[in-house]
Amino acid sequence: MEPNLSYVFNAKSVAIIGASRNPGKIGYATLENFVKGGFRGKLYAVNPSAESILNVKCYPSLSSIKEKVELAVITIPGEFVPQAIEECGKKGVKACVIISAGFSEVGNVQLTKKLQAAMDKYPHMPCIGPNCLGVMDVKTGIDTLFLPRYRLMRPKKGKISFISQSGALGSAILDWAGSKEYGIAKFVSYGNAMNTDEADLLEFFAEDKETDVICVYLEGVRHGEKFFRIAKKVSEKKPVIVIKGGMSEAGSKATASHTGSLAGSAKVFDAVIKQTGLIRADSMREVFDYARVLSSEPIPKGNRAQIITNGGGYGVLTADAMEGSSLKLAEMSMENRKPIINASPSYAVIKNPMDLTGDADNNRFMVAVENAMKDENVDSIILILLFQVPTLDSDIIESMSALLAKRKKPVLVVSAGGEFAKMHMKLLEKEGIQTFEEPIDAAQALHALTYYHHENKK
Repeated sequence: MEPNLSYVFNAKSVAIIGASRNPGKIGYATLENFVKGGFRGKLYAVNPSAESILNVKCYPSLSSIKEKVELAVITIPGEFVPQAIEECGKKGVKACVIISAGFSEVGNVQLTKKLQAAMDKYPHMPCIGPNCLGVMDVKTGIDTLFLPRYRLMRPKKGKISFISQSGALGSAILDWAGSKEYGIAKFVSYGNAMNTDEADLLEFFAEDKETDVICVYLEGVRHGEKFFRIAKKVSEKKPVIVIKGGMSEAGSKATASHTGSLAGSAKVFDAVIKQTGLIRADSMREVFDYARVLSSEPIPKGNRAQIITNGGGYGVLTADAMEGSSLKLAEMSMENRKPIINASPSYAVIKNPMDLTGDADNNRFMVAVENAMKDENVDSIILILLFQVPTLDSDIIESMSALLAKRKKPVLVVSAGGEFAKMHMKLLEKEGIQTFEEPIDAAQALHALTYYHHENKK
């Protein structure tokens, strides 16, 4: 019987071992997040010195809880964690999240061995951590993150799940995703990965119905062959976007002291990316750009992209950004270009990039996009809407959203500028249209979508 990671995210009963009355302690913040985060299961606090915390009844020990406990969240000092794992195993706990630190990441070999020995006695009880931020499931309300909600914004529900070896980076990701209104399904910071590693989590998310796209922040991989085998299998089923830390010599040394694992060489990692079908990102912005497009846009039939703009320079920059990617410029048929020519002045350039010029109005854009969408030579569209021009009014949001509501081709929108442009971009985002401030970001995201569904499958 294999360890069942579903209890980590879908437990119906949770015990916080080390729940604290002190708001400055991790055990308090962890319990508070369950109380305030909408968790609808049974919640138990383990603290021998308190009767209740945040109106949650306290128990002197895990064994004194008569009811079944599916998930234990451990927040006590590291030296007591091996004993807590023993108690969890004897109690029949289904899974554990060990927030506590003080193990291999600080060179504590003896304590690490004790913890490993305790874990090995209960192989069917998966453990996340130690030295981790833990897990969050937006749907179930499980939230072991010890960061208060007023400091760390929780994202809304979405179809992207995130695996992070670093808790600090993971918290920044969640805060940023929340502020940008990007949706998250599940998040896990797995720390030292003594029992459950990135490959196990990839395998779980591959089968998770709430997850469409998997994002991973890696520093080091403990079991290279296992990771390679599972990553290859998972990427055939779902897109996996990876950002890697420890690629430089200095970063590699920092990785060893951070999580106690080896980073490996950059060349080896690049080879793994290519052979497994993973999608590599070089920044967190890229990770989410790729993820939101891969989780929301239709699958393109090919790699031919049509650029439509009301600013010639932006069209040129977009074409430049496509250079060296999986994308190429589409060639629309004359049959579908004719209506656009008829709706445009003689100085408009109805080619690719298609420059509708700075005086383009709503109708000119609508005709251009409508005909590009039905052209068989066009697989995807990058639409550049510069809202500063007086001929383009806000009604374009409603009409363009209605046109793109049932699109069968990817359409990404680029719009640059200040508050006025950003306001319109937010309105488009609310209608499910992905927007970007820079042409290169849109081109790279469209490349990731096209690469995954076509080049990656060869």
